[in-house]
Amino acid sequence: MRQAGRSLPEYRAARGPGSILDAIHQPELVATLTRQPVDRYGTDAAIFFSDIVVPVAAIGFGVDVAPGTGPVVEQPFRSASDLQRLRPLEPELDTPYVIEAVSILAESLDVPLIGFAGGPFTVGSYLVEGGPSKNFTRIKSLMLAEPALWETMVDRLTDMAIASLRSQLDAGASAFQLFDSWAGILSPRHYANLVLPATKRLFAEMRDSHPDVPSILFGVGTGELLPLMATAGSSVVGIDWRVPLGEARQRVRDDQAIQGNLDPSVLGAPWPVVEAETREVLREAGTAPGHIFNLGHGVLPETDPDVLQRVLELVHREGQAGRENL
Repeated sequence: MRQAGRSLPEYRAARGPGSILDAIHQPELVATLTRQPVDRYGTDAAIFFSDIVVPVAAIGFGVDVAPGTGPVVEQPFRSASDLQRLRPLEPELDTPYVIEAVSILAESLDVPLIGFAGGPFTVGSYLVEGGPSKNFTRIKSLMLAEPALWETMVDRLTDMAIASLRSQLDAGASAFQLFDSWAGILSPRHYANLVLPATKRLFAEMRDSHPDVPSILFGVGTGELLPLMATAGSSVVGIDWRVPLGEARQRVRDDQAIQGNLDPSVLGAPWPVVEAETREVLREAGTAPGHIFNLGHGVLPETDPDVLQRVLELVHREGQAGRENL
């Protein structure tokens, strides 16, 4: 998952203190941080080191990522007048450091590189709430009370995500993941009416420009939304730890792969517990093609790197055995 290396001592040593946005502006550092989990663990892919608010920060909306807090907005989105602050993203001018970092990685990695962007609802929630939220009161109020304003806002955020993703793929990324992390706080009706149309448009336009590129859609707490998410157009749906993978397969399309879904908190338990839980994920996934083993959300900073190493070795060993028995 995103920021896969943040539990590593070499990550902390290389990145240093300060906002993640400062690090993201340094292509060589981004390449180093992206490669660290691959170099240490031998993972099957690399996830680009970045953040979902990079595009809105790059156009000058006034977003930062506060250590220990997450994205914070100096002047949150409040009315139609704030639309003028959401100009189109021009990656070559606004985020050349992203393009350069992806190019470095495409030339140096022996595994595929997964680019990513933030889903329009999740990025929009930070802009409207002003930072992380428990109840998402402001964003829900705006969506329901001013649907025309919300539609315009979400369309602009979708355009920015598309521009960012295309720039990453054009620079050499092999796949992409859309993190609509907080979509799970919405009811199915509100998700279907107010978020899914923009998400469908994003995947459709990405297929038009990059038809053979695998794509992943992920959110947290989205068990009730999975049948809707399955219609968005991604080739893979990410599953958090709340839904067994066997059940998740019944909620997505037959031709869709699933990704997940070991609970990140389980990695703090003694190894026999972690081992058993990892095997349970593999058992739930079954032997049908189309499972990417992953965590059900991001790596927790306090995770023991050696435990992650043992999990990966177990999955490679027993997952490969399962494939050979098909």
